[in-house]
Amino acid sequence: MLYMPREEGQGLVEYALILVLIAIVVIVILTVLGTQVSTVFSRISAGLGTS
Repeated sequence: MLYMPREEGQGLVEYALILVLIAIVVIVILTVLGTQVSTVFSRISAGLGTS
């Protein structure tokens, strides 16, 4: 009888690794852009308060 490897779990692991990589990239982007967006809103708020 021939050995037929099961590759169903392999595909699932690959998709999980891709999702983890995407999640890490999104977290890094939000961390970097979050501080910049906060700075922009602070400047807008300060500008509206002085006018």
